[in-house]
Amino acid sequence: MQTKPPALVVMSRQSFDAHFDPARLARLADLVSLGDPIWTDDLDHPAAKARLAEAEVLLTSWGAPRLTPELLAGAPALRAVLHCAGSVRGLVGDEVWRRGIRVASGADANAIPVAEYTLAAIIFAGKKAPFLAADEERAYQGWGMVTGYGDLSNFGRTVGIVGFSRIGRKVVDLLKVLGDTTCLVADPYADPEEVKRAGATLVPLEELLPRVDVLSLHAPELRETRHLIGADQLRLLPDHATVINTARGSLVDSEALAAECASGRLFAILDVTDPEPLPVDSPLRHQAGVMITPHIAGSLGTEIGRLTDHALDELARWTARQPLQDEITAESLALGLRA
Repeated sequence: MQTKPPALVVMSRQSFDAHFDPARLARLADLVSLGDPIWTDDLDHPAAKARLAEAEVLLTSWGAPRLTPELLAGAPALRAVLHCAGSVRGLVGDEVWRRGIRVASGADANAIPVAEYTLAAIIFAGKKAPFLAADEERAYQGWGMVTGYGDLSNFGRTVGIVGFSRIGRKVVDLLKVLGDTTCLVADPYADPEEVKRAGATLVPLEELLPRVDVLSLHAPELRETRHLIGADQLRLLPDHATVINTARGSLVDSEALAAECASGRLFAILDVTDPEPLPVDSPLRHQAGVMITPHIAGSLGTEIGRLTDHALDELARWTARQPLQDEITAESLALGLRA
């Protein structure tokens, strides 16, 4: 009988409770050897250090400490880190790659609710629903009295997707539920044929911006993507276009966007901001043309179970010495392709 590899769950108490109900905890115990403690959020605690010293695999999530060289020095047997959440950018560093430790992320599973949120935001943007609801003078009048919001329609519109990421691809696919939609994609790393097979057209960002009714951002947070959408890019958008950001707040110049929205020319639906949260004096606050939600597009509530299932599926593949489905490498992380 093959010995099950020792494993340790590393995340906050709140995350552990959200991820592991009795059934999922039982499945975890079937796959690996669990000692005491099963879970920790403090790898400097003596009991956790003892568990870390023998662990071959870590299951991590929100609240896990960064795996520094000092921590990893106390994990000589570690061979895999399976992240039960999205990005591993703040979790792993060069020492993980140097040691050849395998890393997998739940970002693909986490992309599902983000894409669903984005589709809902695009549909609401077509009707300008959030902005009309926030306009006390217009919210209680019939549609015939509405002016200054553009065409209140979701048929025959053009949607621009910036970043053909896992989320961007899912949004392109979901947009097929809308009638006669033209989908344009801007991404310097995307394959034109792959974008075409998905049902969209790859174009340069400068060509995309003047053509879209809705601009949806799905690019990674990198040094070169900071303020990717700045004042110059916003000026290229048509009147009454809506900017949707479910990616990273730093992709957009907040002050430039606030100025465009205050003028009534553009609208915005933002699940992320820069900084986050916005200061109370931010010009983006309290604008009828801006809807801000508190970073809720990603997995919450019952959606977290899908992340756990994904990680347990990866664990089953890893213990069976099969390829991981969503493995992260140093190269893919640097490009933001699989964060």
